[in-house]
Amino acid sequence: MYEPARHAAPTANQARFFKRMRWMMLISGATTVLAIAAVLGVIGYRVLKAEGSAPPDVTELLPKGARIIGTAVAGDRITIMIDTNGSVEVRAFDLRTLKPAGRLKFAAEP
Repeated sequence: MYEPARHAAPTANQARFFKRMRWMMLISGATTVLAIAAVLGVIGYRVLKAEGSAPPDVTELLPKGARIIGTAVAGDRITIMIDTNGSVEVRAFDLRTLKPAGRLKFAAEP
């Protein structure tokens, strides 16, 4: 039958060293658990607070006879250039919600 080897009792220096190592391992483990909890908390927050990936369906009415002459996306805005019977207008929309964010009209001087 197998008998484990018997070791001598640790000396005072060894006992102090073991106690110190246990304490350091406890601190290290607690720090690791805290870090993992923080990362999972941030991920969970972003998943729950994320807006839907599909933007809503929006129909924007153009003035009669107007035509779109250009579009552009910059940052979190989409801009539409519209030609309305010779005058140019730029309309900006929020890319996530598609709500109007601004309008810029250009007209010739008289």
